[in-house]
This record gives sequence, structure tokens and C-alpha cells, in this order.
Amino acid sequence: MKVLSLYDGISCGMVALERAGIQVCSYSAYEIDKYANAVSSRNYPTIEHLGNVFDGDFKKHKNCDLLIGGSPCTYWSVAKKDRETTSDGEGFRLFMQYVRALKESSPTYFLYENNDSIHRNIKAEISKELGVQPIMINSALVSAQQRKRCYWTNIPNVTQPEDKGILLKDILLSGIPWNDKSYCFTATYNGAEFRNTLERKQRTMIAEPVILNEDNGKARTIKAQYHKTSLANTIRQDGFGSTMVAVPVRIGQIGKGGQGQRIYSVCGKSVSLSANGGGQGAKTGLYKIDLPDGDYIIRKLYPIEAERLQTLPDNYTEGISNAQRYKCIGNGWTVDVIAHILRFIPKQ
Repeated sequence: MKVLSLYDGISCGMVALERAGIQVCSYSAYEIDKYANAVSSRNYPTIEHLGNVFDGDFKKHKNCDLLIGGSPCTYWSVAKKDRETTSDGEGFRLFMQYVRALKESSPTYFLYENNDSIHRNIKAEISKELGVQPIMINSALVSAQQRKRCYWTNIPNVTQPEDKGILLKDILLSGIPWNDKSYCFTATYNGAEFRNTLERKQRTMIAEPVILNEDNGKARTIKAQYHKTSLANTIRQDGFGSTMVAVPVRIGQIGKGGQGQRIYSVCGKSVSLSANGGGQGAKTGLYKIDLPDGDYIIRKLYPIEAERLQTLPDNYTEGISNAQRYKCIGNGWTVDVIAHILRFIPKQ
């Protein structure tokens, strides 16, 4: 396939094409974030990076096989005060570059993505411009993340993915650090023992949780304060008779309980990753992580865990700062959702 990607980010589209088993002969990407481009180039050196969508000459991609993209929802987000709700703002101007690319490149297939929470007026205008109605797919079906997104496409017969039943605790790193900071490493590391960490404050080690009974990693019961969250249609039984919660389960808060101060259980889904936001749980949310000795810690997710929520390969975004990793991942796509949609492209 010849692929044209707008607002390409970290090239989640390329990962999805590979995962769907679709061969790519050329992949042309428009993206202006230097950190996202760095991640893309490290993983896929053959991708052609072409810069700003506003400067794009899409006619040179005439009759490409696939046009993909999801314009930034920053201006349309419910988290933004005075968000745009009509088609006369900067958000829609960005989207119209996709429409221009669609008209100029005349692809065989197209796929456009945006947040399900954008205003209904915006959704209606997008549908009018693209000539199709959106399909809403929640990433929670294929990952441990609650992430509702709308997909506009002319790929035929797309259905909902099967629910894989993945919970947040299923994708957490197993090693648990005993301290947030490591102690100073020494030149000699021979004969290291656990008391080096506990007594001498040397060489921070990790602890592996010990599972004392076979329960397939599922929680039998969930005790939490649900903060008025309706649990109707969210609790179900898996094949082993275990209780699963298909939404984020809020169990507490820090301070005033702002968006980055809410604490969630790992026995449900994660909240949707974001590219922006503040507070202790900025971009990932805060989660109560149980320790083997019965104690617990409250922390945000590590970059690898955030990658797993987007069904990216581990360390896909390494090579840039953690702050930029979180931003790039939050701006990205859930790869397995995109791969699911792309598998409906008719075989030639």
C-alpha cells in the first residue's frame, strides 16, 4: 500500500498496518512535533516526513491506497474552557486540511479519528464533509484503557472488536521499586544481598509480587467508593466466574480531587491517556498499587505502562524525555483498534 498520514504523531498508523499484516511500499507523514518525529524516525527510518499539513501538496499523492489521520482535538476537548463547538474555529481549520488531502489525493480508502466527546455540531460537520457516519469504538475492548473515539471511514463492514477483558493490573510492570529514587551504585556489585537495600541503603532492588492462590489474576470482589459512578452494565463475569469492571473505578483523591488528583483502582480500566494536564497524575491518572507485604503505593503510570495502554510495543517511545513520552503517547492512537479497522480492507 501507498499510505498518506496526516497529523502522524509517533506513526501509530504504521504500527497498526504491520499488525494488520498489510504491506506498505511507501508511508508519507505530515507532523510538526519534533519529539514525535524523532520517535517515528527511530522506529521507522524509511518514513518520509513532510512537515506541516498546511503546506502539504497532496496532489503528489494522487491515487494513494490509504489516507489516515486524526486532527488535534485540543480546541474541541471538554477539558478546554470555552471549547469550540462550531465549524468556524482553529480546530475545524486543522480538520479541513484532511478534507483537502482527501480531495487532492483521491485515496481508495480513508480513515479519520477524533474524540467521542467533541460537540455534536462538530461531529455533524465532520460527517457532512467526509460523507460517512462515525463508528464509536472504546479502546477498553482491546486494552486496559477507557478511551472512546469516533472513526469515520469508507472501509466496508467494520464491526466492534471482541472484548479481550484486559484490566489495568494485567499490564502493570511486575517489578516493584522499594524506593522512588535509587541509592548510589558502587563500583563493586559482587555478593549483593537484600539487606544492602534495607539496612545499608545501597543498590535499590525490586520485589516480585507473590501470588498465593490461583485466581487467573482477576479480582473476586471489589470494595471501593464509586463516587456516584453508575455500575449498570459495567460489572460482568469472565469465563472463570471472576468479577471484572469495564470502566475506571475511582476510589479516592489527593487534595481537592482535580483531574490529576483522582485515584483509581487497578481492578478496572485506566482513564484515558492525555497529552496535557497537571496534578500528581498528569497525563496518566493516579492508581493504588498493592505491594506484596499488604501495603500499597499511589503513583502515576510509567511510560512503558502507558505504551501498553495504547497497545504499542514496550519502549516504543524511548529516546526522548519521559514528559515528552507521555505527551506523544497521549496524542497517539490505540494501535489494536486501528489494526482491527484496517483488517476490513478487502484483500486484493
